[in-house]
Amino acid sequence: MSRTTPTPRTPAVRRLPLAGALRVGRPSDIWFKPALSVVAAVAPPNLTLLALGRLDLAMYTMAGSLCALYAHHRPYAARARALAWVVLGMLAGLAVALVTASLTTNAVLLVTVGALLAAAQKVLCDATRIGPPGNVIPAFVTSAALFAPQTLGQVPGHLALAAAAGAWAWLVGMAPGLLRPHGPERRATAHALNAAAAYAETRGTGDGHARARAAGYAAVQAARQSLMSTGARSTTTRRALERLVVRAEVALAAPVDSDPERLRAWARQLRGTRPVPGPDDLPDATGELLGVDAERGTPARPWWTRLGPLTPLAVRTALGCALAGHASLALGIGRPYWAIVTAASLYQANLTLTWSRGVQRVVGNLAGVLLFAAVVPLAHAHHAALVLCCLALNFGAEALIGRNYWLGSVCVTPMALLITEFAGYQQPGALIAERITDTVVGALVGLVAAVVVTNRRAGDRVKQAVVAVDRAGERAARLLAEPGPAPGDLESARRSLAAALVELRATAEAASGEWWQRALPQERVVHAEQSGHRTLAATVRRQGPHPDRGTLDGSTVDRGSDTKREDARP
Repeated sequence: MSRTTPTPRTPAVRRLPLAGALRVGRPSDIWFKPALSVVAAVAPPNLTLLALGRLDLAMYTMAGSLCALYAHHRPYAARARALAWVVLGMLAGLAVALVTASLTTNAVLLVTVGALLAAAQKVLCDATRIGPPGNVIPAFVTSAALFAPQTLGQVPGHLALAAAAGAWAWLVGMAPGLLRPHGPERRATAHALNAAAAYAETRGTGDGHARARAAGYAAVQAARQSLMSTGARSTTTRRALERLVVRAEVALAAPVDSDPERLRAWARQLRGTRPVPGPDDLPDATGELLGVDAERGTPARPWWTRLGPLTPLAVRTALGCALAGHASLALGIGRPYWAIVTAASLYQANLTLTWSRGVQRVVGNLAGVLLFAAVVPLAHAHHAALVLCCLALNFGAEALIGRNYWLGSVCVTPMALLITEFAGYQQPGALIAERITDTVVGALVGLVAAVVVTNRRAGDRVKQAVVAVDRAGERAARLLAEPGPAPGDLESARRSLAAALVELRATAEAASGEWWQRALPQERVVHAEQSGHRTLAATVRRQGPHPDRGTLDGSTVDRGSDTKREDARP
């Protein structure tokens, strides 16, 4: 285990990144899935409305169709529930917006309601951890609906259109499960194996080993949660995947005794529909899976218990969206909901990430209006061309947004502008000017609100996470001290400690990006992580000193001298 020098105290004010916010990364492994899903979900309703000559109703069907963007990383049993809640949440927000729009045309009141809805959507999306695209889509739909001419008598019909499109989006999201019923779990497990292999290559030393270790444990935790969300029924495939996740975690705890190429070979075998490889070379597999069963039997923490720490984020979102919308009204912009959506899209886990998202949003929107200017002559040629352009931009947005948010915004911006033309063609110059103004106003005012509303409790949550790691480590250490602890108890304690370490790292990173706060207990964080990882390694050695020896065909390979392995023993 390396000796990491404790970092100095966190400065109260930090430099905000600029160039790094625009750096283009690698695409997601499944970038094409949400891209194809949203096209499949949007095309039938829009083409049907086109045939009926009622493209003016497309805004309501889009509300349901865009639900197809969610939950692609979840197993299908969990995806079915998550998508259903997304559709219901979208309908609830749309209902509030439409009823409000039918009762009043007071722009100040509409902006205020839009800001409150955006804050509620942000908190609910973060608390439930629904994942990308988060609160941006509901905020876009409900904010636009607030400023759409509406009567109470029209509301049920418009909600019915959204519900029908949402039901279709649910079917689109579930359809891939017919071909690959375990696809999401296999991908999560493969990612954990590859992340563990990357850390094993460092041999637990070097400048980047701490970052690789944190990434590995985060991937293992994500894979474990993916498998846990499939339900209580155990299948042969899931048990095999659970054992591979165990192999990845073992490799993280004992990198010197692990074979990175073997881990990657297992990950490659998880592609497609090939049989799940079975690492049957360990005699203590029963104990490991008893630990899985023990963890599965532990009640999950309700999502609403995570609402408290999100209070500063809710206040930031409500204040920022309200100020942005009112500033847009003061400037005489006809669509203040664009400013509301811009502000709502900024807010991330801390101020540094919020700043980065603001830079990405502005750059992407400015490039997007240029793309709109190039596309609009084609879109105005015929209503069918307008629909096809929107479908192409939908695909492009989801294909690019995983590489960097600003790249996706280049397609999202012209798509949003074209959607406003479903009810009738408008002057492109006026649309472009209003969009640029609202983007700049929303970003600037939103960032000001983020600076004003500071998260002073971030340091307290770091301290609580350190305490959780200490307690989980003490429990594991007590079991290690016993002459014959139950294998399932030891494995469960190891998993609890690993989860606490992942939470500590995420909490510390989120807190480190805040401004104007009390100094973080960096030394305690470093020491807790060092102690926790040493305890994890000790539990692995207790279960077997050479957990990852062997090849795919079951033969063994020597991963190092006996002397090196003797040095790793407690």
